[in-house]
Amino acid sequence: MNQPHLYDVAIIGGGAAGLSAALTLGRARRSVVVLDAGQPRNAPAAGAHNLLGNEGIAPLDLLARGRDEARSYGARIVSATVTGASGSAAEGFTLTTQPLPAAEATPTTIRARRVVLASGAVDTLPQIEGLAERWGRDVIHCPYCHGHEVRDQRLAVLATGPMWLHQAKLIRQWTDDVTVLLDTQDAPCDEDRATLESRGVRIIAGRVEQILTADDRLTGVRVAGHAAPLPLDAVLVGTRLRIDSALVDGLGIATEQNPMGTFVPVDIQKATNVPGVFAAGNVTNPGSMVASAMADGVMAGALVNMNLIDEEFARTAQAAQTVVTASAEPA
Repeated sequence: MNQPHLYDVAIIGGGAAGLSAALTLGRARRSVVVLDAGQPRNAPAAGAHNLLGNEGIAPLDLLARGRDEARSYGARIVSATVTGASGSAAEGFTLTTQPLPAAEATPTTIRARRVVLASGAVDTLPQIEGLAERWGRDVIHCPYCHGHEVRDQRLAVLATGPMWLHQAKLIRQWTDDVTVLLDTQDAPCDEDRATLESRGVRIIAGRVEQILTADDRLTGVRVAGHAAPLPLDAVLVGTRLRIDSALVDGLGIATEQNPMGTFVPVDIQKATNVPGVFAAGNVTNPGSMVASAMADGVMAGALVNMNLIDEEFARTAQAAQTVVTASAEPA
């Protein structure tokens, strides 16, 4: 039975980080396959921001350009999810993939000398009626990504964890009409309350029951214990990020937690705890924006290439030494 083609690098994830790694590796004359599940984190957003030369570009348009650029240097883009992984840097890695759409295809196998995990992260939203439907529009998570679009509007910070105080201070830069919805979080200490109130930030206790809309726009929220809805134009919510990748479990990749969620720690070489497996983008940094994810992918691609170069030089040097040793043996 014929073995599948052995790529230099398999990249899991076709977002900003994964495609940037593919572009870098393709330009380094490496054989690359990108396995893209087609679910970019920022797909609901109208535009990607803080991208010099591409400010405000639609996220899906950016990825379409990225795929074309990566393909122009020989990268293969495959629409598939990874359902299993095994192997090692010494033997090569084997990835079991389910092509998309899954109902119309059978699993396939991809083999590669190295793997870059760039599968991103999935936002977990609070279970509040109407919230998910406005996600990426007027329910936002990053002031630097979307704060300018809600400037000078009536904005609430939905407290979901220990970062809410930081979020309330931060978003005050974009509007002077800020309300903190404590929902299930504890009330702030007197010092923190005074700090927020010194710049006009209001604090409302009570569980948030519903996000209200009219004419396809957010109009307010309903809070338990309050007779009237609170009029609003947008809500900032801190999501909890989770990693959704078969590689993490299949290869024993270590993960850690921070207040934003789960992530894969990497060293200065973008390497995980598993030799031969590297990682970049939101899977390593939940707070990474598009521009920083792209930069992370470029660095991961360059460092994987150097890792392969070192292996190739070591292999040829060892082979040459073997020849020298053999020729020096008496006949």
